[in-house]
Amino acid sequence: MRQFLLASFLLLMLTAGCAGPTLPVSTGHVDTGVDPETWVRIPAGPFALGQFNDPGVIGTDFEIMVTPVTVAQYARYLNDALAAGTARIEGNQVVGPYKGDVFHGHKHEERIDPGDYVQIPLDAPELRLVRNGNAFAALPSYENHPMTMVSWFGARAYCEAIGGRLPMQVEWEKAARGEDSRPFPWGDTLNRNVANYYNSSDIFEKAFGKAGDTTPVGFYNGRSYDGYVTLDNASPYGVYDMAGNVWQWTADITEGMHYRFLRGGSKADYGYMLRIWTRNNAGPAYYSPNIGFRCVR
Repeated sequence: MRQFLLASFLLLMLTAGCAGPTLPVSTGHVDTGVDPETWVRIPAGPFALGQFNDPGVIGTDFEIMVTPVTVAQYARYLNDALAAGTARIEGNQVVGPYKGDVFHGHKHEERIDPGDYVQIPLDAPELRLVRNGNAFAALPSYENHPMTMVSWFGARAYCEAIGGRLPMQVEWEKAARGEDSRPFPWGDTLNRNVANYYNSSDIFEKAFGKAGDTTPVGFYNGRSYDGYVTLDNASPYGVYDMAGNVWQWTADITEGMHYRFLRGGSKADYGYMLRIWTRNNAGPAYYSPNIGFRCVR
């Protein structure tokens, strides 16, 4: 009897939310109204760079994707690249060519010679693609979520295939910040319903405070979804998801190190990691459910 009462009490705690809020989890497609095929112009000129507002400058205008690359967009790239022979399936990976980096032999530096490198894994359970032979499509309901589980090599290959490239860190930062000293793309204050970060409690968050799911690109745009009201997280230039959701690969290659840099923070990071000047790094073959990318041209 005592064991039964204890089990009943624990069940009551779970159902009543005493052990933490049971948050809704989306299982269907959510249309944000933001078109991932759109680009926006970022003007040349000075801006405040980094945490201490150092003088930064962009020499020429460029365009940047309004959102991170989506699963549907990347599936389209894979189908075209595999058909054209610019990428191939090798075992449980999609690989493609890379020209290699200059190698100095410094401590902890890894050699990256010309050759084929992994773009995405095919056997990872976190991959949001479905495969039929050499044909790929987005996992249903994830068409407009950011593409994740993609290496720097895979992100770079996508951008080049559509006539663009990965952004340099200074380009990324100006697109995120504009010309003032704001710490976040939308302004000075971090609210729970303005970006997808750890325990932000959006409708894609898992129960009991665990790291949540990605949100569709452009989800935080001031719209209401089933009663969940978002704030608009667009940067001064109208670029969405520059903080939270997924880290974003950048183009910078620093001689003497093989690491590549990531900007923006992700769904798995605490809010302070979403500040514009924060950066992360990883080897170019690394992939994660918390990493995506966007392109410039």
